[in-house]
Amino acid sequence: MASSSDLDPRTPVLVGVGQASERLDDPGYRRLSAVELAAAAARAALEDTGAEPAALAAAIDTVAGIRQFEISTPVATAPLGRSDNYPRSVARRLGADPARAILEVAGGQGPQHLVNELGAGIAAGTAEVVLIFGSEAISTVRHLAGAPDRPDFTEHVDGDLEDRGFGIAGLVTRQQVAHGLVDAPSQYALCENARRGRLKQSREEYAAGMGELFAPFTTVAAANPHAAAPTERDAAELSTPSEANRPIADPYTRYLVARDQVNQGAAAVLMSVAAARRLGVPENRWVFLHGFADLREQSLLERIDLGAGPASVLAAQHALELAGIGVEALATVDLYSCFPIAVSNVSEGVGLTATDSRPLTLTGGLPFFGGAGNNYSMHAIAETVHRLRAAPGSFGLVGANGGILSKYSAGVYSTTPTPWPVSRAAALQAEIDSWPTVELAQHADGWGTVETYTVTHHGGSRHGIVIGRLERDGRRFIASTAPGDEDMLALLGDSDPLGARVYVRSFGRGNRVSTSEERMDQLFPPRAPVPREAYEHVLVRRDGHLLEVTINRPDARNALHPPANDELDEVFDAFFADPELWVAILTGAGDKAFSAGNDLGYTAAGKPMWVPKNGFAGLTARRGMTKPVIAAVNGYAMGGGCEIALACHLVVADSTAQFALSEVKVGLVAGAGGLVRLPRAIPPKLATELILTGRRISAEQALDYGLVNRVTEAGGALPAARALAGEILAGSPTSVRASLQIMAETDGITDTVDAVNHPSTALDDIMVSEDLIEGLTAFAQKRTPRWRNR
Repeated sequence: MASSSDLDPRTPVLVGVGQASERLDDPGYRRLSAVELAAAAARAALEDTGAEPAALAAAIDTVAGIRQFEISTPVATAPLGRSDNYPRSVARRLGADPARAILEVAGGQGPQHLVNELGAGIAAGTAEVVLIFGSEAISTVRHLAGAPDRPDFTEHVDGDLEDRGFGIAGLVTRQQVAHGLVDAPSQYALCENARRGRLKQSREEYAAGMGELFAPFTTVAAANPHAAAPTERDAAELSTPSEANRPIADPYTRYLVARDQVNQGAAAVLMSVAAARRLGVPENRWVFLHGFADLREQSLLERIDLGAGPASVLAAQHALELAGIGVEALATVDLYSCFPIAVSNVSEGVGLTATDSRPLTLTGGLPFFGGAGNNYSMHAIAETVHRLRAAPGSFGLVGANGGILSKYSAGVYSTTPTPWPVSRAAALQAEIDSWPTVELAQHADGWGTVETYTVTHHGGSRHGIVIGRLERDGRRFIASTAPGDEDMLALLGDSDPLGARVYVRSFGRGNRVSTSEERMDQLFPPRAPVPREAYEHVLVRRDGHLLEVTINRPDARNALHPPANDELDEVFDAFFADPELWVAILTGAGDKAFSAGNDLGYTAAGKPMWVPKNGFAGLTARRGMTKPVIAAVNGYAMGGGCEIALACHLVVADSTAQFALSEVKVGLVAGAGGLVRLPRAIPPKLATELILTGRRISAEQALDYGLVNRVTEAGGALPAARALAGEILAGSPTSVRASLQIMAETDGITDTVDAVNHPSTALDDIMVSEDLIEGLTAFAQKRTPRWRNR
């Protein structure tokens, strides 16, 4: 260890910490906004340095703010308004005008990560005096949102802002959303039950263990003046369901999950040794970072063991390694505690236990001290600094977790002077990134076994989520229970389903899981591929061997929403199953649009969204399209509408038609086949231009590019499509079907001779078909063939 006089002047040192809070029932409750809470904590941090606060504020060159929940996701709202530049709003209240302002990504790792990152920046000379802070006023916002005298927390502040975005990439997938797996309690519950399975514990044993882990946390919270729920509780009370301790997501009850209804703020001042000396910060206020690490875990559903977070353990171990100490040397520990597994995962990994004489929290933990949103660990850092100053030379560990055991930042602190450590976290991250992963089955069908599970509780209703492995190939799947499936809910909620055999089936809305194939058939009776008498969003007309299908939503420019997609999927199931239907035409009602694609108004209204397994309009992801489908395009074929046309075998357009993959214009991508089919249909450079710009092209341009077969006068697309269908119907339907099959089979074979020699069963079928005999006989007899399609 070095003395302070031997240190590089750029060595970073933590010199001040501060906290602020208020509860709704406090005397003198002030209804502070998140900005005001952060400013109060920042003032306390400046005063904590022992130097002149005004001089310190003037010296700040960098401010970094932790995102509140109301700005942590794209759909979050702020009922009382919010600042459009949170870091500078706080800085302005302190009289600071920093050159750089940062708004960190979402995640509980943020406070410790910023200390690590900006400490490295100070050591490198890119910053000198840094203020880091965060806050939440969720309790106040919920309390006053409907009040007639509610405050307005809206404010605008000029100045540059380095907004790092939400940082949630990889944390929420389409698969998870489709199965209702988006909230933290549900996802952590899956991890918790997977851990229980690995430990081979019963439900009761595991629940008791969670209560024993968190009971000491309540004791700490009860003595903390900033705690949101300062009530001491024993292990049994924490883990036993009751009216006050209702089930949330098995195995969690209310007392075992993070409490987000808080009004709290915390801040820290970090500066170089040179700045500390210049600004008159006494050395007895200095606290050094002896070790640190920032690591990221694999995505949740890719992990071999869903009940562990080895990257988090590696981060804590590496921080201790850099500090040159073991866990026995730690005087204080605060491990992020949103849910029990976030604590047990790291504590067991580094050799700490719930019965250790040192508590695993300094604040009282997220369920009892309070979640404080993404900023919880700033409070842990503040408490660590106070305790280390009281015991000079001792060490404290702060572990900060983000995502679903996804992002972990760790720091080891001490008042003992030390040079800035050199981390090898990049090499550790490369090691993590090389770990094997589990293949996920997007569409899961057949028997499987339960790997982990949870049952969520909302207003008296229950919803089961299962992660399992398919028996036939070992791929992992995610599935949810069907409404009304009490048998499956009983398996998940009343017995021990880990390792149980279950049956899973895929649908457009996602995978569903039940106790058996027979029970699945009861819940979802197999649908015969026959047409209905009538449809709500589709018109169907049969003319001999020709089927005409009209998207009948002209008021929405024939844009498609889930009910319309489902109907089209049914219609085309029936078409491909009916041996007497040989050609289909798809068009749009009215003269304005073939289809404007996805119904964005329906989507924006927050209604449930899904697409059939066979894709948009039941076509864009359909395999085995061995009967010709003709798109009769009248007017707009935009976005998904253009993708439907691309999925059809032939396209006839009238002169008013316009085509575009316009998804980039609304923040989407042409994910229903447009990104694949367009570059295969036209020159790749041209396809790339159309995809990246969303530019519209006319029917004549589409004809020139080879996207359209024929162009007619306005209003003539459907008659021309019928004429084209007639030409096809004049040929053998068996030959047409075989031709389409062989073209599809050889589409991916690049070598021409290999493609020609491809052994297709379609050729065998042709050789024994009645249509072949009829065709040769009719030719010899000089008459029109009478095709039988067999």
